[in-house]
Amino acid sequence: MANQTGTAKLSFGDKELELPIYSPTAGPDVIDITKLYAQGGVFTYDPGFTSTASCDSTITFIDGNKGELLHRGYPIDQLAAKSHFLEVCFLLLYGHLPTADEIDDFEFRVTRHTMVHEQMTKFYSGFRRDAHPMAIMVGVVGAMSAFYHDSTDISDPWQREVASIRMIAKMPTIAAMAYKYTIGQPFVYPRNDLDYASNFLHMCFSVPAENYEVNPILSRAMDRIFTLHADHEQNASTSTVRLAGSSGANPFACIAAGIACLWGPAHGGANQACLEMLKEIGTVDRIPEFIARAKDKDDPFRLMGFGHRVYKNFDPRAKVMKQSADEVLDLMGIEDNPTLQVAKELEKQALEDPYFTDKKLFPNVDFYSGIILEAMGFPTSMFTPIFALSRTVGWISQWKEMIGDPGQKIGRPRQLYMGETLRDYVDVEDR
Repeated sequence: MANQTGTAKLSFGDKELELPIYSPTAGPDVIDITKLYAQGGVFTYDPGFTSTASCDSTITFIDGNKGELLHRGYPIDQLAAKSHFLEVCFLLLYGHLPTADEIDDFEFRVTRHTMVHEQMTKFYSGFRRDAHPMAIMVGVVGAMSAFYHDSTDISDPWQREVASIRMIAKMPTIAAMAYKYTIGQPFVYPRNDLDYASNFLHMCFSVPAENYEVNPILSRAMDRIFTLHADHEQNASTSTVRLAGSSGANPFACIAAGIACLWGPAHGGANQACLEMLKEIGTVDRIPEFIARAKDKDDPFRLMGFGHRVYKNFDPRAKVMKQSADEVLDLMGIEDNPTLQVAKELEKQALEDPYFTDKKLFPNVDFYSGIILEAMGFPTSMFTPIFALSRTVGWISQWKEMIGDPGQKIGRPRQLYMGETLRDYVDVEDR
């Protein structure tokens, strides 16, 4: 907890309370209302917790007005340009950039844990072939606690470490198997000679009948998608993981809860919604029609993938993702893909339109990641599983931080009750 830097006075009725104020290393000051109910007999009301800090953390910081995203103090654009996903995983988990020996050891441990228990492959056959890959991932990740009993004791630091490595290592395998299952192709086992992103692409797109060489441009783009989605402070799914973890639930159950929350279209489905919008537009000549609709305040239509709830200026992840999108589209071509043609022209027209630039409605990371995944050949149903794969390290880092916090207690939000007050039961014949 930060040092107390002042007090806030709160007066209501005949009561006056002094509440501690803490100053963080970055961001606005925080008024501590922990004793508010005990001392004042009142709660605060904050739907969505948009003005409430639920924890203190040292992992990720966002300044939406500046368009700033820092992991352990390092700007996301520098990490995406100069680092790679597993190094960012190490940074999030352990708090510092690794030495050469540390990253070699970490990559070795992750690579040697990418295979899943063979019996888990049988688990997939219990799902319908048309099951959404996210439904499969929620079930399979939750079931990991039934296969890996030796890493479910959250009071043991070593078991927490083993569970962390296992989930980072196995999530690409689980996601790729979910994809292969839904398209009716055989599972492809991980390969220890491939890097993290290349291994995932190989498990998704190779088939036993022929060799598949992972293109380095696609591998780099995939690694950037993983990196740019690794953590995003106390968002809905991260808060879900922390809340589930506060009860003492095992780590696999907590991450499964995060995956379930991420599945919501208002959270992890943004890039899928963006692609579906591009397909609704259909052809380049219809773009002006949809831009006009987006400007019409009486029309509920809005351009998906533009602007961001948190970033009020620009999404710092988008610039790096745009570079990858341009590289992938140059490699794959868009001549035969009308959706990608619409995406490129929509980006051009929106960036030239004062309506969007004045309102800071720039393309965000979801716009570009959706374009990249579409160009690679992923169906939209796989967009959110890839997001879940990327965010797993953030969830685990936040979970480990919470478990190690001596002041941690089980989450128990309050409510503003608006229902009936006390009344007596009426027998059925008298109603």
